Amino acid sequence: MFQKAKLSFWQIWTMNFGFFGIQFSFGLQQSNMSAIYKYLGAEESEIPILWLAGPVTGLILQPIIGAISDGTWSPRFGRRKPFFLIGAICASVALLFMPYSPSIWIAASLLWILDAGNNIAMEPYRAFVSDILPKKQHSLGFLMQSFFTGLGTTLANFTPAILISIGFFALTDTMDNGIPVATYWAFFIGAFASIASILVSVYTTKEYPPTPEELAAIKAEKEHGNILTRTWKDIVTAFKEMPLTMKQLIPVKFFTWYAMFCYWQYLTSAMSLSFFGTLDTDTAGFKEAQVLTGQVNGSYNIVCFMVAFALVPLAYKIGAKGVHFFALILGGIGVFCIPYLSVTEVLFSIPNPFGSGATPIYTLYLATVGLGIAWASMLAMPYQLLAGSIPKEKTGVYMGIFNMFIVIPMIIQILTMQGFVYELLGSNPINVIKMAGVFLGLAAVFTLFIKVKRKNQVVQ
Repeated sequence: MFQKAKLSFWQIWTMNFGFFGIQFSFGLQQSNMSAIYKYLGAEESEIPILWLAGPVTGLILQPIIGAISDGTWSPRFGRRKPFFLIGAICASVALLFMPYSPSIWIAASLLWILDAGNNIAMEPYRAFVSDILPKKQHSLGFLMQSFFTGLGTTLANFTPAILISIGFFALTDTMDNGIPVATYWAFFIGAFASIASILVSVYTTKEYPPTPEELAAIKAEKEHGNILTRTWKDIVTAFKEMPLTMKQLIPVKFFTWYAMFCYWQYLTSAMSLSFFGTLDTDTAGFKEAQVLTGQVNGSYNIVCFMVAFALVPLAYKIGAKGVHFFALILGGIGVFCIPYLSVTEVLFSIPNPFGSGATPIYTLYLATVGLGIAWASMLAMPYQLLAGSIPKEKTGVYMGIFNMFIVIPMIIQILTMQGFVYELLGSNPINVIKMAGVFLGLAAVFTLFIKVKRKNQVVQ
């Protein structure tokens, strides 16, 4: 029987380094797209529908790319690596042009391209870990992706603030379309990071060629119709034969990602209203809230990559299910408390790495501790539970379908928030953030219903 070689820490590091660029790109859109839409004239109530690109492209592309990559093999390019490159190129182009958007519809169109590129690159990356690493190293592989998610998103979020802190630009420097100049440079740096990090992974990591039996199965499969027909058939079959663990994770994923989409969409507005008493984009308070959003998102991602490796031994000790439960509880408390915290009450101060004096750390950042731990767990523990329950030859399509359980809650969030939930919450972004905290708590409760035999051993 074919045995996968155990890889060193640095081999796992380089194979996952491309995740850094993908997440840098995601981080930029999470912290800046709502503000960019508002600079271009969008109303607060229009924000959810303008975020539709992400979940819809994920819903359509991820299972298709997963199924196609399962049936792909090129002796020269490999199985998953061609998709990393294509995705990174699309994402980089969209990042370069985004800050020049003259209107809302062009920004929304570029977001569709950006999300398509990121999804094409990211989906096979989950299967990449299962393909190359032996089962005992899956935790380290997925948590390495959590680490790079935290690092990439952190740098993406802090880049505008760093550029302003070191004096390259002022907070009030804007382009003709009203978008801050610092935002443009952050997107330019993101475009470079996206393509460069993927190239590192592509050139340093070799994929295992299929065994003769797997190669014969791929060839036989190609004789059963064209690629679209086979892909559709693979997806339908995978749904019918879905493992029990995957079904039990559906409510966990639903409440988690509904909450996170609420958080990303309304954090800037909630903080602007809560801390500066305004939703007017022309005020200094709103611009400060946008920079603060990057710092808060960057901080929870710092916590994410700091705790990612600590979760590995914890997962061995109490299981992925236990880790995920406690992490989501902490995340829910953190998000719910954001409006009750402060940007004037100082916890402590640290030396300013980009200037003189000290940088105060406000009580607001207490929320980022819980959210960072939850974020590290969200990006690894469900995949660890899933990876042990799906057949090897269908890893790509099942990872793609699993990611549908991320994007479908986002689409439902957009439609319900736009339709009636925002109004039910008093048209107040602060209440949206509080609801997001409650939903993370509900996701934790549903984690308790996942059946495991012993810790990480799932019930098939």
